[in-house]
Formats: sequence, structure tokens, C-alpha cells
Amino acid sequence: MIGSTLLVTLAAVVGTFASPLELYKRTEPGTGQDNGFFYSFWTDGAGSVQYNNGPAGSYDVTWSNVGNFVAGKGWNPGSSRVITYNGTWNGANVNSYLSIYGWTRNPLIEYYVVESFGTYNPSSGASKLGTVESDGGTYDVYRTQRVNQPSIDGTATFYQFWSVRQQKRVGGTVTMQNHFDAWSSAGLQLGTHNYQIVATEGYQSSGSASIEVIAS
Repeated sequence: MIGSTLLVTLAAVVGTFASPLELYKRTEPGTGQDNGFFYSFWTDGAGSVQYNNGPAGSYDVTWSNVGNFVAGKGWNPGSSRVITYNGTWNGANVNSYLSIYGWTRNPLIEYYVVESFGTYNPSSGASKLGTVESDGGTYDVYRTQRVNQPSIDGTATFYQFWSVRQQKRVGGTVTMQNHFDAWSSAGLQLGTHNYQIVATEGYQSSGSASIEVIAS
């Protein structure tokens, strides 16, 4: 009887501890708060995307034959904060980006500080407006326009501001003020900040990522 009781007690104790995998919970498309961070997960519905919020600022995402998706964790509202992140990103050989991604209103702007990209440079076809030296690397500055495309305010026409890192990396520190200043110097004006996340994006591709965002 004593042995049986001990086994039952141990089983009950072990059952109270979740495995690391169980700490990551599948999340449906949308926005919200999770473990002290804001998250956003958008998909156009094509292909398959599984996004999972994890402990603190961590998340993972796996995608297969997608049309387009963007997902990640960060803050709402965005700001000129210094952001630190790390993790793994299996998108180097497909059409995918790893970036600091955000929106402003008045004007409506979608912005990217691209840390790494795969087979397609998102600034292709755009005129370079300058460069900015920041956090041990050089970023090329661009502006593009989207016409009648999805936005945080529904279908709209808006500009995109870009800083695209020449020396690709996965993990490090991003000083957002440096990019805001560089955009301003190039005549690119942001509005009132909405959300700002460390995002994984995929376009007509398959891949995976596991990212941890550090509170700033």
C-alpha cells in the first residue's frame, strides 16, 4: 500500500509540470496580449500556417505553401525602443523575412527593419534613399507604396518604409530610433504608433522559425 501511494503521489506531482512543448500554445489569427507581450498573427488564408505563443516574448511558427502571412510578438504601441531578440529562422532559402515590423496612423505607414531575408529582397525595384549605420551593420533605406492592400485599417493605399540590413543576421539588438531618424532625414514621416513586433513573414513558401523577443 505504501508503494502504491508513493507512485500515485509522484505521478500527481509530475503531472503538475508542463513540458517545454506544452508551454507553446497554438494561436488563431488575430491580435492580443500574451505573457506581457503583444502579438499579431495575420494570414491571407492560403496554405497552412501554425503560430504558437510561448513563454514571455517567445513564439514559433511553421508554414507550408502559404500565400502570405506575418506573425510575431512585441508591443502596442510601438516606440523608439532598443529591441533585443534571438532564435532560429529557417527562411534563408525561401521567400521569407525576419524583421522589426510595425504600423502607424495619420499617416498610415507600414514599416520594416529587415534583419534577414531569403530568396527575394523586399526592396527590389525600389529606389534607395540612403543608408543608416546601426547596431554593427549597414541598412539600406527605401520607400514603396501599396495600393488597395490589407492594412490595420482595412483595405487601403499606404506607404511602406524600409531599412534592409546588408549583413543578414538572426539575433541581436535593433536601435529603432536610428531607423526613425534615417527615415525622417530621407523625408519619410511616421505617424502615431500602433503595434511593433519582431515578425516572421512568408510569401508563397514553406519554412519555420522560433524567436524570442527580450523586453526592452
